[in-house]
Amino acid sequence: MPATPGNPIAPRPEDMPPKPSLRVRARGRTYMSFILTPEAPLKLWLEALDKQFEASPKVFEGRPIVLDLSLLDAQSEGLDTLQTDLRQRGLNIIAIEKADPSWPALQNWDWPPFLKGGQARGPIALPDGEKPPAHGAGDQQATEAGPPPALRTMLIDRPVRSGQSVENPEGNIVILGAVSSGAEVMAGGSIHVYGALRGRAIAGIAGDSTAQIYTTRFEPELLAINGYYMVAEEIPDALHGQPARVTLDGERLNILPFANS
Repeated sequence: MPATPGNPIAPRPEDMPPKPSLRVRARGRTYMSFILTPEAPLKLWLEALDKQFEASPKVFEGRPIVLDLSLLDAQSEGLDTLQTDLRQRGLNIIAIEKADPSWPALQNWDWPPFLKGGQARGPIALPDGEKPPAHGAGDQQATEAGPPPALRTMLIDRPVRSGQSVENPEGNIVILGAVSSGAEVMAGGSIHVYGALRGRAIAGIAGDSTAQIYTTRFEPELLAINGYYMVAEEIPDALHGQPARVTLDGERLNILPFANS
């Protein structure tokens, strides 16, 4: 039937232009999480946690929490209400480790999805529908691929202001300026601040215990290397406002003076 102004002819499917193919992209992203390991008696442990909140009200603010129950057992008093007690304190529990869900005290717990990994990741290539390689083949290829690439350094040539967050999960960060209170810097390697460090500096987030933190003016709210942290109230007064570097020795952060020359 011929086309008329009121009766257009619909195009046939074979005459339609092909739809563009869309590619699904995925990237990895690392978040700094705290691992809390409660100890018995839980009543006293919660009191110690409350004192930590009083000293540093924002130490856990906005942070994902992994709850490690390795120091407790099925008979630990207060275990049945521990999850509720932590949530009432505003803690965001994203994972629970080293506990048996069959324990009677855990029957009413809300179990988060199981999380894998915990290391920093770059871009992730999703499979395109082809048959995956046999078990072991990919591991062999990864083994023969050579050593991992060297850490990349991110240079920030301006101050990091309150509320801003800078992250380089696969390398170091160098900042030519101050890090304001309320700002945050996270690196897979070391952090260098050529200015006042007044916010949060979190180094070694990919598991690097050799990472360090350097600043020409030491006034941080929080420091962390490889998951071990220190808040402002724990910093020696003698080093406040001075050039300093922070290292990790076992499970303890060391703050050392250094010459700014």
